[in-house]
Amino acid sequence: MTDTTVDKEEERKRLLIHRELSWLAFNERVLDEAVDKNNPLLERAKFIAIFISNLDEFYMVRVAGVKRLIDAGYKKTDGYGWFPDEINDTIDKRVRVLMKRLYEIHQELIHGVMREHGVSVLRYKELDDRDKKAVDGYFHSTLYPLMTPMAVDQGHPFPVLPSKTISFSMRVKKGSKYHFAILPLPKVVPRLHQLRSPRNKYRFILIDEIVRQNIPAFFRGYEVIEAVPFRVLRDSELVLEEEYADDLLVAIEREVKKRPRAKAVYVGVERDMSGTMLTRLCKELDIDKNEVRRVGDHLDLAFLFDLYARVDRPDLKYAGYVPAPSVSGNVFDRMRKGDFLVHLPYQSFDLIAQIVESAASDPSVLAIKMTLYRTNRDSCVIKSLKKAASRGAQVSILVEIRARFDEERNILWARELEQAGCHVMYGIPGIKIHSKICLVIRQERDGIRRYVHLSTGNYNEITAGVYTDIGLCTARERYGQDVADVFNVISGYSEVPHWSKVVSSPEDLRQYFFQLIDQEISNQKKHENGWIFAKMNSLQDRKIIYKLYEASQAGVNIKLLVRGICCLIPGLKGVSENIEVRSIVGRFLEHSRIFLFNNNNNYRVFMSSADWMRRNFDRRIELLFPVEDENSKEHVKWLMEMYWKDNMKTRLMNNEGTYVRVPIDDKEFNIQEYLIKYYSGNGGP
Repeated sequence: MTDTTVDKEEERKRLLIHRELSWLAFNERVLDEAVDKNNPLLERAKFIAIFISNLDEFYMVRVAGVKRLIDAGYKKTDGYGWFPDEINDTIDKRVRVLMKRLYEIHQELIHGVMREHGVSVLRYKELDDRDKKAVDGYFHSTLYPLMTPMAVDQGHPFPVLPSKTISFSMRVKKGSKYHFAILPLPKVVPRLHQLRSPRNKYRFILIDEIVRQNIPAFFRGYEVIEAVPFRVLRDSELVLEEEYADDLLVAIEREVKKRPRAKAVYVGVERDMSGTMLTRLCKELDIDKNEVRRVGDHLDLAFLFDLYARVDRPDLKYAGYVPAPSVSGNVFDRMRKGDFLVHLPYQSFDLIAQIVESAASDPSVLAIKMTLYRTNRDSCVIKSLKKAASRGAQVSILVEIRARFDEERNILWARELEQAGCHVMYGIPGIKIHSKICLVIRQERDGIRRYVHLSTGNYNEITAGVYTDIGLCTARERYGQDVADVFNVISGYSEVPHWSKVVSSPEDLRQYFFQLIDQEISNQKKHENGWIFAKMNSLQDRKIIYKLYEASQAGVNIKLLVRGICCLIPGLKGVSENIEVRSIVGRFLEHSRIFLFNNNNNYRVFMSSADWMRRNFDRRIELLFPVEDENSKEHVKWLMEMYWKDNMKTRLMNNEGTYVRVPIDDKEFNIQEYLIKYYSGNGGP
């Protein structure tokens, strides 16, 4: 089965789940965690915040793209057999259902259960006189000086409101004349204001509530007729002709500055906003009334991230743990002894930090080459790279400045590293560098030796604590040579070489996976032992999906652990009856990409920075790398088998494309909690 043989819209709809609808199903699984009583109370609140944060990005990128097609009058079906207006309407209907459920959960959890445990987010009307006096004082001393009401009339244009800005839309009156004004909430103070409370009790109020009660202070001599909060999201996809940009960094920086004025793709308003106010607001924001969401209180539930951070109640959070050390002693000595794996967050990110820090301090290290896709503020990796450059080592860094929503931060890193003496590359026009690579070149007694770290995840100390990722550390020469060639392709005009160990996109990766799948088809026909076991974030590439359908029809047993988007439908009669799809959503975000192929009982293990998505195969530089050390191979195979046993956080996709909980036949098993104990018990492999 190939992409060209499936050319009818109805047939594609039967064989594929639309990418956007699959993503919404994933985010619904996130929301499910907010009602799972196996999760501690504050963790459940945090899942609400994750859900709304995910949905914001979905609108700013994916829905924005659909709306651009509609605005352009595009009338063709997409790769899933859907017209733009058709998928837009379906998204809208599903999101409305999800939002209704979200606010029901929020009401029960935040205004119900959480208060019983001493954590309250109060409304102004619930405060006693002492609290009202205190918050009114906070308004006059702190909020009022920061805020500026903005008239909207012939002499005052509608203000620039960046994405996620919460503002009050107001009608005020003087005499018989009405006026329209906007009052944005300040972003330089916490949105959650803490009230005085007895010991071990936490009481908060949102500044939205405080400002609402004090709005007349901004309009002396006028009567405030209506003041209702609203929130806007804007199209945040960069539109950039990279091929014609003289300087990619400057061009992207210029495009990022346009985001606050981009087209509105979502507007949320409180339920009781008047029709008159809504009509005026929609006109100013250039958005149709039908696209506006009327919601309950608290327009942006992302404040629950802050609530989680500020409430010191270990009894309402997951039990803490200390990541296990990966190695002891000199990291380069350990690499020379043999390959080993680092499994985050169960093992410490300190190992990755140690590789870069040791290289920065070691006079025998001649060069460091590294890719940075997303990293964190105050990054120890950045500090070490600057240190290495200052002592004279050759430091070559690829900073992918097009990493969505991290563009400004990555531009800052790029300039800081340049000033420190590093050679910085910004990427290749039209292609993102998504690979996770660190190469250290060291002068030793017997000559030059290369040390390599290849990973499924970013060099980010913060996400390393909440994302599951696996990295391979090796001093094998053929890995080092391949990785050096990757940097030559990125930094200069070298053509892609014939790889010895790694395989790269956009040239070879999809085709290499085809060869591996075809081999399993052949082995199934000859030996009846074909199987594939893969774990990834997303499965969307149609060519890969049809190849997996072909393998299933040949009898190959296929197990897929796909956390997020999965456009493949398992269990379809005559198509995918030998495919099973599971998704794990839990305490940690499952981010590792692992691929196992039986290879006629001589199984092969691969890891990658790439998901099975079209963008990873066609528009990114990604790496697939084999795990060849026998102990490491066995450990990865064991890990995958243990993941498949999870019955606490796993959902199973049925042949209708919907997800159901895995039945608990024997005893409860949570893979993530199990691995915390496993690694802390023996330090890992």
